[in-house]
Amino acid sequence: MARFEYFVVFAEMRTGSNLLEASLNALEGVSCHGELFNHHFVGQPGKDRAFGVSLADRDAEPIGLLTAMRHADRDLPGFRFFHDHDPRIKDYALRDSKCAKIVLTRNPLEAFISRKIAAKTNQWRLSDGKDRKDARVGFDMAEFQTYLSERSEFQADLRAGMQEAGQTAFAVTYDDIQRVEVVNGLADFLGVDARLGALPRGIKKQNPGRMSDKVTNFEAMRMALASFDWLDLGKAPNFEPERGPAVPEFVAAAKSPLIYLPVQGGPVAEVTNWLRSLDGAAPMTQFTQKSLRKWLRETPGHRAFTVLRHPLARAYAGFCRHILADSPETFGAIRNILARDYRVALPAKGEKPGDLRDAFAGFLRFLEGNLAGQTSVRVDPVWATQSAVIEGMGRFMHPDLIVREEEAADALAALAAGCGAEAPVLTLQMATDAPPLAEVYDAKLEALARRVYRRDYVMFGFGDWPNTNGLI
Repeated sequence: MARFEYFVVFAEMRTGSNLLEASLNALEGVSCHGELFNHHFVGQPGKDRAFGVSLADRDAEPIGLLTAMRHADRDLPGFRFFHDHDPRIKDYALRDSKCAKIVLTRNPLEAFISRKIAAKTNQWRLSDGKDRKDARVGFDMAEFQTYLSERSEFQADLRAGMQEAGQTAFAVTYDDIQRVEVVNGLADFLGVDARLGALPRGIKKQNPGRMSDKVTNFEAMRMALASFDWLDLGKAPNFEPERGPAVPEFVAAAKSPLIYLPVQGGPVAEVTNWLRSLDGAAPMTQFTQKSLRKWLRETPGHRAFTVLRHPLARAYAGFCRHILADSPETFGAIRNILARDYRVALPAKGEKPGDLRDAFAGFLRFLEGNLAGQTSVRVDPVWATQSAVIEGMGRFMHPDLIVREEEAADALAALAAGCGAEAPVLTLQMATDAPPLAEVYDAKLEALARRVYRRDYVMFGFGDWPNTNGLI
């Protein structure tokens, strides 16, 4: 029984996919039918039908064309697929164990320059060297980064899809497919008996010269690429668990079309009280997704907002309220674990802290491991990264406005004015008996917070903690 019933070549323009298709078609028992799921044509430029399926019918039901190809072709059939083709087919093929996956890549700079030359000369395929059109093009770093990002995302999507489905692919590069031995190895992978003695001669390399002969600003390109982080060394690894939208915590004004999406550890009580004062009535909470959808439908012109707190101030507020304090809000079990297993210098029950700065620093060091998934303690919403919390919200709805705590009074007043209401005063203060952050703050705590909450500092552009507006 055949291992595969069809195949897909995942590639991009200017990666050598035409040559690979020609080589596949030269194998007896194999047929590659071009870009069957290109948005502008079916298979080849100018064609609007394949296997009796029109372009319109294909767009309405792409699996229909795939099925027609599999039933109509006695050979092992396949097609080429690029990142901007119909994503429904990509997802289907990645899950289908009867589909052979071939992943073709090329040095991204070479493919990028080749594409720019082809666009300038309008020559996308070359069969005879005497017809080659020469051109030189300029290099733009921003354009290249966009190009590279799109293709990197596509490759990551393919890799993840195959991993999740327990599939694997035959990976080849532009240079690989110019060796007949590799093409014959691919034939073996596909499960066909045919082999080639030589590669097809009908397709020639269009731009065989050196890169310096193709780019008008070659030295500027070299300098730009020299500073590019090819290995993504600046990427912050993220092992923090994904969060849900936490819909029951959402707070809607009693009358005004405003809904607050709280980030725990921030000024949740203060903003909730502001909504209460705005309408002179208790705001609505404890939504389900169903009841919230109903509120959204029945509240035209609604605006959703959230308020961020500086990461260091937020961590300090959570530490004081839920770890340091002796109150119903204390996380007693976590407090005990911090003192016993993580050597955080916490005071005994009823005692004042000795060195508050050292205790808080110990808590931050614990958070570094906690957020990285290296502790047995839950990642509580009070100290989860604000990035993760807002990403979780996005699983249901996105805030229209994300505002920093120190700017919240003016921003919420503007929101209220937009609803035709007079805004009450937003009072922001830390509801705890602990000393203000200003009394323990130093550069070492700031550096620790930056290490723990790097994602938030980077994603939201936080600088060093400011002791402004009487905030904690």
